[in-house]
Amino acid sequence: MASNKILVIDDTTVVRVKVREMLPPSGNFQVIEAKDGIEGLKLIQQEKFNLIMLDFLLPKMSGWEVFQQIQAQPDLRKIPLVIMSGRKEEVTEKISEPFEYFEFLGKPFDQKQLINAIKAAMAKAKQPRQDQTQVMAPPATNTKNGATPTNPVVIPTSGAEIQALNDKIAKMQIEIDSLKKQLAQVVTFIKQKIK
Repeated sequence: MASNKILVIDDTTVVRVKVREMLPPSGNFQVIEAKDGIEGLKLIQQEKFNLIMLDFLLPKMSGWEVFQQIQAQPDLRKIPLVIMSGRKEEVTEKISEPFEYFEFLGKPFDQKQLINAIKAAMAKAKQPRQDQTQVMAPPATNTKNGATPTNPVVIPTSGAEIQALNDKIAKMQIEIDSLKKQLAQVVTFIKQKIK
């Protein structure tokens, strides 16, 4: 009887087979496969898995949407997760680094990379989640601060969290200023070409 149940959600048969073949036989693994996001999410909700390997680009329901469904349910968030993609930037467009709650595995990968990603995902799943300790503000009756009953404002609870937010704001401001400058240059260039 397999003691480690792994769900591999990937639309490419080669990747699903590759994962199955690369797992060490001594690990006592049972690999369940899903070829799209909807099928994968159904399996996640029906069975208990020790690990989920999720392709980020999937038909019917994307890996991003599956990830959001997993994160929305506390019992599913505890399952170690490896997100796979041939292009890391597709993941970082939606989820900023460092990836705290899952491990990223770039495609193509070899056996050592696969095993390391699984080990890292297992370690990350054991870490206490910051988002479970944050305090939620009571639902706002007005929308001045952007809060609504369905979109509460998360209040940082420590100086480190506030500093991290301030750092992010400073970085975003630098990026905004850079984009404004680039836009101004493009507009100037276009005006010169039109003359």
